Amino acid sequence: MFGTHDLALFVLSGLLLNIAPGPDTILIVSRSASAGRLAGMCAAMGIVTGTFVHVIAAAFGLSALLATSAEAFAIVKLVGAAYLFYLGIALLVQSPSGTADAPKPVASLRGCYVQGLLTNVLNPKVALFFLAFVPQFISPAAQNKPLAFLFLGTLFNFNGMLWANFLAIASAGISKRVKAALGPARAWLNRAVGALFIGLGVRLALAEQH
Repeated sequence: MFGTHDLALFVLSGLLLNIAPGPDTILIVSRSASAGRLAGMCAAMGIVTGTFVHVIAAAFGLSALLATSAEAFAIVKLVGAAYLFYLGIALLVQSPSGTADAPKPVASLRGCYVQGLLTNVLNPKVALFFLAFVPQFISPAAQNKPLAFLFLGTLFNFNGMLWANFLAIASAGISKRVKAALGPARAWLNRAVGALFIGLGVRLALAEQH
């Protein structure tokens, strides 16, 4: 379809890649656990939107700039790392009562959406992933390769949306059951998530262009 091949393998590979833990997973789980199901789902939809940005950019060759320009890759990488640092530090300084001494990382459902969007868009490794992964399932004889790329990217993103929203709903449900028992430990959980974001920011900052 649209000059693609091995769609079943593509769908299976995409599902496994979406399930693999990363910054997106941590953001969805933390937002669902701290602010509820809708907050997690808004973060998930922001991530899905960010993925579409990468898909469209890759389909029309814009992401190739990140693959060929060390300067462009470095700029996007460092901005993305700085944003992850901000998320992590905001959680680390959050007071045990649930109010923050610094600005909260999430102030509204819109804020959750924007966080998800920026976490994804500002990660150049996502752009390079689509450039490396999706073309493997496009036939060299395809008459319209951008259309084939958009089709596969949309399929990948649809499956990712299903998983991300399932993760948000499941995380919120589990959180409701354990929130009362956690008590003061919730502050330490926030700090642990904050440390994870900082660690992911360090890893992104040190990432090499391939």
